[in-house]
Amino acid sequence: MTRSVLLSTMVLQMKQSFVRPMYQFCLIVSPILETVLLYEMFRNSGEANFASYVILGAGLMSLWSCICFSSAGDINRERFSGTLALIFAAPAGFPAIILGKILGNTLLSLASIIISMVTALVLYQAPLSLASPGYFCIALVGMIGSFVVISSVIACLLTLSRRTTLYMNCIEIPFILLCGMSFPIDILPSWLQAISRCLAPTWAVELLRMTVQGITDTALFWRNFAIMTALSVALAVLSAWLYKVIDRAVRVIYRPYLADPRPENMPILSDLHKALLDQHVPEADRVAQALDLYVSGSLNIFNNKTNMVNTTITA
Repeated sequence: MTRSVLLSTMVLQMKQSFVRPMYQFCLIVSPILETVLLYEMFRNSGEANFASYVILGAGLMSLWSCICFSSAGDINRERFSGTLALIFAAPAGFPAIILGKILGNTLLSLASIIISMVTALVLYQAPLSLASPGYFCIALVGMIGSFVVISSVIACLLTLSRRTTLYMNCIEIPFILLCGMSFPIDILPSWLQAISRCLAPTWAVELLRMTVQGITDTALFWRNFAIMTALSVALAVLSAWLYKVIDRAVRVIYRPYLADPRPENMPILSDLHKALLDQHVPEADRVAQALDLYVSGSLNIFNNKTNMVNTTITA
């Protein structure tokens, strides 16, 4: 069931994201503008491999912007429409639904890298030559994984706050700078470099540039890949722990209904709200606070049992 939910959510998310004007701008227009901007910045810099910073940098910046705007926008839309709390309590599983959304946005946003490559080729006759295409594919898969896990942590944290757009704006640009998407992180102060090295996308970006410039030291490539993987796994564990707080409460409130599946035993939002508070965990308390509006606030219309009756339609 989890696999089918993940796949269907991913496909639906890709369809919904692509028709939104803001996402279209980030996906199509943004990589073109950023390719032009970075090319003008780097063409007289003397950087031997400036094409990798221009093309990869523009593509990765647009990719990250798409993920940021779609993550914040999706959660805002779910909260505004009153369905975020329903996703918390969905039998399909909150992590599967959110992960499906993140995967859909990330995979669709990979088109921004292709658009930046085409822009550089058409406007400046500057193709992105892959010195090590096999290693590039490996690094690309690692990069997708690192972006997905860090996005899952961010998405989980955003569900705990109503100021998603504000927080996303504060996250987007610092990540672009710290991860070295548009310039080498070696020019950063040492204390910022230390922070940058703790982020999995930093190593993913470095691996992609290594494959463009040519792998001269395979041991170094695999060492960096191992570091990126370890950081991604650590973030995945953190994400799983955060989602577990919500899932634990969901399992508690659905237990009576599963034992006796009658309509009057179907849990409502106030049951989830109480189960979260009963955990006495700070993270659970913050989720409960986010549900206050829908439990006892002006949108408490969602805190009622459904009046829909299951019917079977036969041909």
